Amino acid sequence: MFGQIITILLGFFLTALGLLGVFLPFLPGVPIAWLGIFLYAYLTDFTAISLTAVMIFLALTVLTIILDFIAPIIGAKTYKASRYGIWGSFLGLTVGIFTLGPIGIIVGPFAGAFLGELLSRKEPKQALKSSFGTLVGFLAGALIKIIVILIMLGFLVYGIIF
Repeated sequence: MFGQIITILLGFFLTALGLLGVFLPFLPGVPIAWLGIFLYAYLTDFTAISLTAVMIFLALTVLTIILDFIAPIIGAKTYKASRYGIWGSFLGLTVGIFTLGPIGIIVGPFAGAFLGELLSRKEPKQALKSSFGTLVGFLAGALIKIIVILIMLGFLVYGIIF
């Protein structure tokens, strides 16, 4: 009974920490939430949550990691960024992560897209608009991560209750 309570609390803690990780860029939110689902499923011998469900959530976790990198680029393109702006967004993300740490995930693509647009000889107002698209892409990616984590949480609750 005590072990079961610890298992439930561990699953909830990691899933909640994962949800918090969507808002705190230094925490890898979805992977932490997946770890909570995996540990709960493993510790209950995959009776409450199946191995198939765990593997599907692993695939979704990998997709959200990839989305973290491409969402700002898609956002920039949606807001009519040039090739320079899109490449600037990608390079800004890469440089931003290494130089600014977690905050670089937001600032890097925005600054990179802005500089790329200026290099393509766009007016600063249009360059700013394209850069704003990278922020929109980031926020859209965050919303998708929240949805994935809430679905994981729903599976966890269902697994505990039923």
